[in-house]
Amino acid sequence: MVNTALSLGGLAGVLLSGGFVYWQIGRYAAPQVPETLFDERRVFIAYAAGLFVGAPLVFPFLFYLAALRNDAPDIALVDLLILLAGTELAAWMVRRLRYFGQDAAGPFYALALRAGASGILTIALVTAAFAAGSPALATLPVTAVQAVAIVAVSTAAGYLAVRLPDRRGLLGGSPFGAALFALFGYVLIGGAELLDPLTGLFAAALAVTGSTWVVFRLREPVLGRIPPPSGPVPAPSGRSSFGRKDRSADSTLR
Repeated sequence: MVNTALSLGGLAGVLLSGGFVYWQIGRYAAPQVPETLFDERRVFIAYAAGLFVGAPLVFPFLFYLAALRNDAPDIALVDLLILLAGTELAAWMVRRLRYFGQDAAGPFYALALRAGASGILTIALVTAAFAAGSPALATLPVTAVQAVAIVAVSTAAGYLAVRLPDRRGLLGGSPFGAALFALFGYVLIGGAELLDPLTGLFAAALAVTGSTWVVFRLREPVLGRIPPPSGPVPAPSGRSSFGRKDRSADSTLR
């Protein structure tokens, strides 16, 4: 049963996270646009890196869910903070690596990394649900919506982490705003561990709805403004999306 559970989890994780990369990031690749706005090879490498990043994050994620089931909110909060800190640190590092962070397309690579990491968390969630045997019929839709919510929350946070000149405030482009949004999202995802299945389903669906709104609201302002590799380079603003001095010519998008 473990092999079957792992197969189902792997299928769900790859379909959801890979689907995000294909449909949301891929929409900015030719022929959907006149010229691809990023290096496609780097997007795939960032996605693969996200899979490796997600592997250690599985442990605080599963511990977070277990702590909720065992009525230990203090431990759950610590596990959740570790999960969020690890995710934001990885996204910060990918924008600082010379291989990914030297052009305006950095947000694409950070999103791909987040998608890969969320795919691993989805695999863990689905595998845990099926590993102990056939789950109750009522838990199947909850697990399905939770899986969608993990990818949706993680990638929506990626949009919120990108600072643009016309966005202000905590949720206007910072890793702290992204982490705060993800915190509320994961609290809703974990609602099924504390509440009855129907309420847990509603909570996870709320996380999906809010995250989807963020993605469609910020997709064009964040990704649509990135110039193609052969296009004009924006003038530097002097600060990066993470508040550090940015000496590159594309810092207006960070």
